[in-house]
Amino acid sequence: MRLPAITRIFNLNDSNWGRGSGGGSGNEPPRRPQNDGRDNNNGGPPDLDELWRDFNRRLSGLFGRKPSGPPGGGNNGGGRFSPSSRGTGVGLLVVVVVVALLWLASGFFIVQEGQVAVITQFGKYKETTRAGFQWRLPYPIQSHETVNLSQLRTIEVGFRNTSRSKVLQESLMLTDDENIVDMQFVVQYRLKETGARDYLFNNRGPDEAVKQAAETAMREIVGKKKMDFVLYEGRTEVATEVAALMQQIMDLYRTGVLVSTVAIQNAQPPEQVQAAFDDAVKAGQDRERQINEGQAYANDVVPRASGAASRLIQEAEAYRQRIVESAEGDAARFSQVLTEYKKAPQVTRDRLYLETMQQVFTNTSKVLVDTRNGSNLLYLPLDKLMQQVSHESAAGARSSSAASGSSSVNVPPPLAGSVLPEAGRDALRSRDRNR
Repeated sequence: MRLPAITRIFNLNDSNWGRGSGGGSGNEPPRRPQNDGRDNNNGGPPDLDELWRDFNRRLSGLFGRKPSGPPGGGNNGGGRFSPSSRGTGVGLLVVVVVVALLWLASGFFIVQEGQVAVITQFGKYKETTRAGFQWRLPYPIQSHETVNLSQLRTIEVGFRNTSRSKVLQESLMLTDDENIVDMQFVVQYRLKETGARDYLFNNRGPDEAVKQAAETAMREIVGKKKMDFVLYEGRTEVATEVAALMQQIMDLYRTGVLVSTVAIQNAQPPEQVQAAFDDAVKAGQDRERQINEGQAYANDVVPRASGAASRLIQEAEAYRQRIVESAEGDAARFSQVLTEYKKAPQVTRDRLYLETMQQVFTNTSKVLVDTRNGSNLLYLPLDKLMQQVSHESAAGARSSSAASGSSSVNVPPPLAGSVLPEAGRDALRSRDRNR
């Protein structure tokens, strides 16, 4: 193969291209004849018809056809060509090489980040390639399909786009207590790292399989629960159990799917019984409210009653203890007095008399003054008496029964420890002795 000859044939930068065959070698194709000055171009560029005829001659020469007439063809482009086996082989080889290169270049492809390419050879799985610039055998030997592993896919069960667009065939489900609930939920999933092959080849419709598995798992879980549990306190638990059961089904079918979340969008009774169900719910809430109020009242009253009872019991116990101890003390004191009385009866009797009179005069409002004594000095504790009067007047003002008392004015008693005149004490002693 002589590439320089081919290069000269298709070299458009050749200054002699289209300008005749003068000065050319025998290997060059016929060129356009020189302008003899008899045309109307006056040495200007060739016309389009002449260029087209010259191109046809060069192409024919490439495939081995040489002109049989005179080399300059003239303006009529005449002359017949004869085939050449060598030129034909060179042209076919060039075409085959170019086509082969283009065919091999079609096997290059780029895989984006987060995606993988599954390569098949004659329709059968061959391998899985990662992200980057990859190459495979061109079609029809090998082909590839790109799968996005990082994409978070979503399916809706029981509704489409909005909760008002319900699909009752999917949303209505039967509970364990034979009630019907309207369940609308969303499932989000993605493909496993090694799940591209299973996603493409093990199931005809993997997305539809995920949807059917989600509906199946939800019906099974709801069928084992009570209606109130599904509608209120058990939503999170139901969603968790549905996700786990879905993953088991997906692994059993070998879909290559990894379930991310199951979110319950709406759970309510059917629209036909919604009003009656709301009334029942309100009645239940009223009952719970009244129970809570009664429990709060009981929590307020019972502790206070228990505290009052405990206080009364403690006061009674303290009173009993005080009385018993006081009686024991009186008995012990009487025993001691009896012992002293047996030793000195007269002294003990006088002592008892004085102590008794002191106690009596301490609680009385009379003041005894001995006038038989000729002393001009008389001591009265006026400051103490005035202080005691003020205390008694304040106490009388606070009590309502003091308003209807007697009109007699009593002198406050002297303080404990005030000394009576000696003559008064003697008179009292003599009066006691006369008795």
